[in-house]
Amino acid sequence: MGSLKNLVFLLIFHLLEGVLSRSLIQLNKNGYERIVITIDHNVPEDEALIQQIKDMVTQASPYLFKATGKRFYFKNVAILIPENWKRKPDYKRPKLETFKNADVLVSAASPAGNDEPYTEHVGACGEKGIRIHLTPDFLAGKKRPLYGPQERVFVHLWANLRWGVFDEYNNEQKFYLSEGKPKAVRCSAAITGKNQVRRCQGGSCIAGGRCIIDRLTGLYKKDCAFIPDPQQTVTASIMYSQSIDSVVEFCTEKNHNKEAPNAQNQRCNLRSTWEVIQESEDFKQTTPMTTQPPAPTFSLLQAGQRIVCLVLDKSGSMTADNRLHRLNQASKLFLLQTVEQGSWVGLVTFDSAAYIQSELTQIKGGADRNALTKRLPSVASGGTSICSGLQAAFRVIKKKYPTDGSEIVLLTDGEDNTISSCFDMVRKSGAIIHTVALGPTVAKELEQLSKMTGGLQTYASDQAQNNGLVDAFAALSSGNGAISQNSIQLESRGASLQNNQWMNGSVIVDSTVGKDTLFLVTWTKAPPKILLWDPSGKRQNGFITDTATKMAYLQVPGTAKVGIWKYSLQASLQTVTLTVTSRATSAKLPPITVTPILSKSTGKFPSPVPVYTTIRQGASPILKANVTALIESVKGKTVTLELLDNGAGADATKNDGVYSRFFTAFDTNGRYSIKIRAHGGNTAEKQNAAPRKNAAMYIDGWIENGEIKMNPPRPETGYVQKERLSFSRTSSGGSFVATNVPKAPVPDLFPPCQITDLKASIQGHNLVTLTWTAPGDDYDHGRASKYIIRMSTSITDLKDKFNTSIQVSTINLIPKEANSQETFEFELQNNGFENGTDIFLAIQAVDKSNLKSEISNIARVSVFIPTPEGTSFPYPDVSINSTIPGVHVLKIMWKWIGEMQVKLGLH
Repeated sequence: MGSLKNLVFLLIFHLLEGVLSRSLIQLNKNGYERIVITIDHNVPEDEALIQQIKDMVTQASPYLFKATGKRFYFKNVAILIPENWKRKPDYKRPKLETFKNADVLVSAASPAGNDEPYTEHVGACGEKGIRIHLTPDFLAGKKRPLYGPQERVFVHLWANLRWGVFDEYNNEQKFYLSEGKPKAVRCSAAITGKNQVRRCQGGSCIAGGRCIIDRLTGLYKKDCAFIPDPQQTVTASIMYSQSIDSVVEFCTEKNHNKEAPNAQNQRCNLRSTWEVIQESEDFKQTTPMTTQPPAPTFSLLQAGQRIVCLVLDKSGSMTADNRLHRLNQASKLFLLQTVEQGSWVGLVTFDSAAYIQSELTQIKGGADRNALTKRLPSVASGGTSICSGLQAAFRVIKKKYPTDGSEIVLLTDGEDNTISSCFDMVRKSGAIIHTVALGPTVAKELEQLSKMTGGLQTYASDQAQNNGLVDAFAALSSGNGAISQNSIQLESRGASLQNNQWMNGSVIVDSTVGKDTLFLVTWTKAPPKILLWDPSGKRQNGFITDTATKMAYLQVPGTAKVGIWKYSLQASLQTVTLTVTSRATSAKLPPITVTPILSKSTGKFPSPVPVYTTIRQGASPILKANVTALIESVKGKTVTLELLDNGAGADATKNDGVYSRFFTAFDTNGRYSIKIRAHGGNTAEKQNAAPRKNAAMYIDGWIENGEIKMNPPRPETGYVQKERLSFSRTSSGGSFVATNVPKAPVPDLFPPCQITDLKASIQGHNLVTLTWTAPGDDYDHGRASKYIIRMSTSITDLKDKFNTSIQVSTINLIPKEANSQETFEFELQNNGFENGTDIFLAIQAVDKSNLKSEISNIARVSVFIPTPEGTSFPYPDVSINSTIPGVHVLKIMWKWIGEMQVKLGLH
């Protein structure tokens, strides 16, 4: 059967600064519109930065146009200016543009001195990335000698972001063996240059002479760098080094270097970047232009105070399953805690008509918050008219402000076949609509409102113990405020208790949070017994009980103590829940935060759903945390997935703070909600400077007037702070809608996932060792039934003719449970593999239904017989492809080495 992976839709979760929405970018004919470039709140005010952004995009547009064969250019860009910068008449209020849906983020270097420009991307080849990261010093041109012209770097990163292609260099492995000879990792292979030792001490580096071969590996010894010649004739590739003057194109099928061990080959099945771009929807819907494109236009936007209106369903169906009480509980959490100080909040309820319960009120203190909670609905009756509720909300907002950039939180549980009648009104309003679907019968068109406006879409079932409605409202922090102002959810748990049962647990308040900490308890029948102790063991009293709403809450005064807070709830024959939220203790210390990113919201069975979660403190990823995703279907069934950061299955890179897993346990059509729980205990560690993927290549050095000059060392990455990080986080991950799910029993249509981390090594000249992470029976769950391992001396033949390539005997190889580490050794038989022979290997996993995975990434070994001890041969300081006179000496040297090996009996 064909691969199912092409059908995969991505539901991406990311833990940064609040809930991130999807990009607003649109391709209008050949021009990219509605690109959002955001300047972070931590950047000091500097008007020159705005001009530098304009200059970069303006100069990048013709470079992109030429690189894509006159297909694409940048048409218009919105620059979102921080709220804490001075206001100016030409700064307009944003509409749908927010910090959360920014395509480019300009922020201070983190850690200081690391200005490496990169694209955040956690998905598969061909999938869009999340956002581009730049720093003020990069935009000012201060890092040009390290990365090249800003406009060229931007196009490199844009290709990562928009088309899901990957880098064609390799910082971890700069050379590889091909036919027994070391070659620089590059694309195209026709790029010429010199191989030079790069000696670094302190903050500077110098050229240290020609590179020396390691007689045991055949590769150059440590610190060898490939320095491109200043004069080149090749035009590709932008994804290798856009800084080379002649490079103005992407590698194509004709000039792509399939052998180079880089991310593009590993993750895109040896396809060139241009082949992947050609498969994109952007490419399919355009044709080359016959005229030059116009220069980009820019709009300057600056957010003001948050304006939000709650639009709450109080129709008759809200009396079922305790929905009206749950609505009040979740709305009170939003009004008492989630919405930020200084915000303007209105309140509308609706059934078959709409009722304005409160005009816009500014939140200045607790009295304003309490006054709004008293306007929440207490009685449910009547029909459902969602458009009436939205129209009333727009009237409330327009009395004081334009609707541009305002937000509406729309909660409903009912069917309404007239929603589409107000779609045009919503589009023209410039407002962001967040939708909350409650229960199994909500109108199917509801999510269209959040899709068209970039809002968050969530779903909560009638299973009160899952606390889905409270989680949905807890996720509605500001899209434009500083992270230090946002409410952060630490805990969300519930249970259906029987006769005087207890729900016991604990929540960790770490040093990055503690301000405005709120404990919220809800119940369905009668108030439970509530016990709460702080880290010192002191019992906390003072819960405010609201029997009408069936909830109690405690606002911890000042800053909550750091440590483990323990709680116990006792009740009989009812459901209780506990929610804990807090805020950052300081604007200077970034909190550990959880931010879901909803990339796509619909999918068709049998496509698996990859779930991604990134845990960070500021820009630093958190490793070795315990992360789970709770996925609940409309039937109320909840599946718990352990998310892994192991570089296998759904996870692209090991130990980068991105935790991933495939979801395949569909049980019905309809909405599925997702909740992420992250816990740091004895094993969690902070990585102070993450190794960045999808970045512009750091220029090791250059040649000037025949002299090799070296740049300073690349900023240090990957330092792990051996510090125990104890923390608790919970976040609503939004919702998705599944279709085409067959009735039970659901057939087995899921093959094992593709193996993406296959590695190979060779000892002597015939013992090959393979290592990889085991796939499962269904993607990365369960256990595969068997492996098929094949090899070839042609990388293309192995890719295109896998089934007819040489098969390795795997009689004694029994697959392990998914996500286990596999190791397999075998000896090369007498298949004519001479010294210098390249051998390419790949694996296919097979499950119990004989469904086969995609072919793995291709690993390689080179048969290399070490030279005698004491013999060392420096290679010429030119590349293998160099046209510099004298390169024929290299061939003579190889011939001499071969003769010596024969004489010494090594061949």
